[in-house]
Amino acid sequence: MTSSIHNQAIGVMDSGVGGISVLKHIRALLPFEHLMYVADSKYAPYGNKTAEEITARCMVVADYLIAQDVKALVVACNTATAAAIDKLRETYDVPIIGMEPAVKPAAAATKNGVIGVLATVGTLKSAQFAALLESYGRNVKVVTQGCVGLVECIERGELDTPETLALIRQYTAPLLAEGADTIVLGCTHYPFVKQVIQEIVGKNITLIDTGEAVAKQLKHKLDEKGLLTKNTEKAEVHFWTNSEAENAEQVTEKLWGHHVEEHRL
Repeated sequence: MTSSIHNQAIGVMDSGVGGISVLKHIRALLPFEHLMYVADSKYAPYGNKTAEEITARCMVVADYLIAQDVKALVVACNTATAAAIDKLRETYDVPIIGMEPAVKPAAAATKNGVIGVLATVGTLKSAQFAALLESYGRNVKVVTQGCVGLVECIERGELDTPETLALIRQYTAPLLAEGADTIVLGCTHYPFVKQVIQEIVGKNITLIDTGEAVAKQLKHKLDEKGLLTKNTEKAEVHFWTNSEAENAEQVTEKLWGHHVEEHRL
């Protein structure tokens, strides 16, 4: 590793634009770190793919970021983490931070002992999620709901269209019917519709996402390994996508909240 490794970028990868919700937390906590974000949107969503297909995509994206000399990698996707994080850690010699649905903080937050989890089907079927429930779901009732089609709406930048609202109503209804007072947003795309979800479920329901916790874990890992930047000026954030949508850059700008020049992979 070179002496200038501190100034190398942090790579952030996702099946699409959802990981931008995590990127925002990383940016807020580590404003001086150079960030590189890759959206594998051509292959989104990952939730309906096999673990082997997801792992293959993750290796392609990670290879690309590693070739750019990133000093750490954030897998800003619950489904990708569940499928591929072990293989990624075996393959690459940089700190790799993953995501997992926030069952533990939800179990701590619930007042009535019933928590709901909104996630992709791929995440809910994973061994990693089963292990989470085993560890932290024992003393609470966990109601899960796979949200087919919601990622696609968010990928198109449709955050409050009739179709998106209908899907959110459809998927939150079973959780509310079971009495959930705390709902986990178990996919990095979902924080972009958090406000809409809150309006639909009501202000008495607690919504939990994991972006901030991931940013803190990333900072901890970089600090532990002496990799935090020595830079004292706001660093650049670069975006890449293989999306075939004509409005891909506009969607990224809408979710990031700033002007973006998106590079095509």
